[in-house]
This record gives sequence, structure tokens and C-alpha cells, in this order.
Amino acid sequence: MMYLMIALGGAFGALSRYGMTKWINGYWQQSFPLATMLVNVLGCILMGVAFVIVSERMPSLATYRPLVMVGFLGAFTTFSTFSLEIVSLIDAQAWLSALSYLLLSCILGVVGLVIGMAMARAF
Repeated sequence: MMYLMIALGGAFGALSRYGMTKWINGYWQQSFPLATMLVNVLGCILMGVAFVIVSERMPSLATYRPLVMVGFLGAFTTFSTFSLEIVSLIDAQAWLSALSYLLLSCILGVVGLVIGMAMARAF
């Protein structure tokens, strides 16, 4: 049942991301990736709300965590999960881990993308 919840949430999250991106890009005709940034920020806001509701306010809703936080928000934007993990490290006062995770993820993510593009272009 959990896998079905994740799959359904993921499908809805992916469709929501696509719809919002198309809608924002319909109004925004610049080269700055505003749609992606707004979706990521909205996803982070929603992840923060969902985390507090499930973890602190209404733990009885924990059964919906896979649907909302893993499925929907995971597909809507993995940036929200990334941000939650950084804040969790900061809350645990693991400052070096938080900073390392932030910098390494961003830098290695961009480097990985460039490597992947180069590999694909080479073949």
C-alpha cells in the first residue's frame, strides 16, 4: 500500500510541476529559470508545512507521509527534501555536515550534469 501511495503522490507531483512550469513560463519569457526556482521554493514551503504537521502537530497523519512528502513533494521537487535534510543537520548542530552537504551537492550536481552531457555527446 505504501508503494501505491508513493506512486500516486509522485504522479500528481510530477504533473503539478509540469503544469506550474508551463503556466509560469507562459507569463515569463526571460532566460532566468524563474519557473524552476518558484517550484523549488514552493516545494520547500510545502515540505516545511508537511513536516511540522506530520512530526509535531498531528502525528496521526504520519501514514500519509509517503503520499505527501515522499511521493508528491519528491516528484514536485527533490529540492524540498534536500532543504529539509540540510535544516535537519543544522537542527542537530552538525554544521560541518550541513555546509558540506549543501556545497558538495550543488557543486557535484553541476559537475555531474556537465560530465553526463559530455559523455552523451561523445557517443
